[in-house]
Amino acid sequence: MEQHLSQYRIFYEVAKTGNISRAAKELYISQPAISKAVSKLEESLDVVLFVRNSRGVTLTPEGQMLFEHVSRAFEDIFTGEQQLKRIREFQMGQIRIGVSNTLCKYILLPYLKSFIRSYPHVKIIMKSQSTVHTVDQLENGLLDLGLIALPSNKKSLSFHPVMDIQDTFVATPEYLKNLKLREGKDCSLFSSGSIMLLDKTNMTRRYIDDYLLENHIETNELLEVTTMDLLIEFSKIGLGIGCVIREFVRDELQNGSLVEIPPEPPLKKRTIGFSYSGSNPNPMLKTFLENGKSGQH
Repeated sequence: MEQHLSQYRIFYEVAKTGNISRAAKELYISQPAISKAVSKLEESLDVVLFVRNSRGVTLTPEGQMLFEHVSRAFEDIFTGEQQLKRIREFQMGQIRIGVSNTLCKYILLPYLKSFIRSYPHVKIIMKSQSTVHTVDQLENGLLDLGLIALPSNKKSLSFHPVMDIQDTFVATPEYLKNLKLREGKDCSLFSSGSIMLLDKTNMTRRYIDDYLLENHIETNELLEVTTMDLLIEFSKIGLGIGCVIREFVRDELQNGSLVEIPPEPPLKKRTIGFSYSGSNPNPMLKTFLENGKSGQH
């Protein structure tokens, strides 16, 4: 655009009102300044935009064509300003979150509860997917937040801790009783029992596999399950010994329907939190992290 925006603003008001005097009042500038700006615009475009008469001004055919384009431009600007005003007034915006099904159910939903109560107009876009996909999309700017375990080698991402979790093994008292009856009281539960783990695409499974390998713990019967919910349910019906997150079976452990089988040496706790790019310009990002704290476990 070769001309200064203020000249088009003056042209727009003069064309809309059809009167230089009224345009001057609308813009809070003098009539000579209005006339000078219009003349400069006509001169720079090398075209006559207005026909002056005793009642005011009317657009020439060329002026009418320019006015149609300029009108759309200023209407778009006005619409944009109104939308920004609504965003400020209603604290609108959006946050894109990547999360696994398990972490969504047990950690994100409680975290979101208090946030949505305080910011009901924020649009939450949820992508239920693996941690690998979430980290990849965070690094490529396709997500604002990812709820994941603390990454060990992603220095490009910032991390906001939410809670610590403890991986452990559980089974029903009946399953353990029958296993020892069949294999003997001194049998190794891990080598004799049916061990249920998440499938190999899951980051938790990789963590458990590394632990078993490092500590030379052998498993003979292995059942792979796609979700933590299924692991918990299969454990509760006595299908085997499930590797689950202790915080997610707290009630079952308290009422005795499941018994914990802590491995030796103990598994280290993991930290779950929100990972994000420190250069992300989304203004709702900081608000989300600060105001969701009351939803933490």
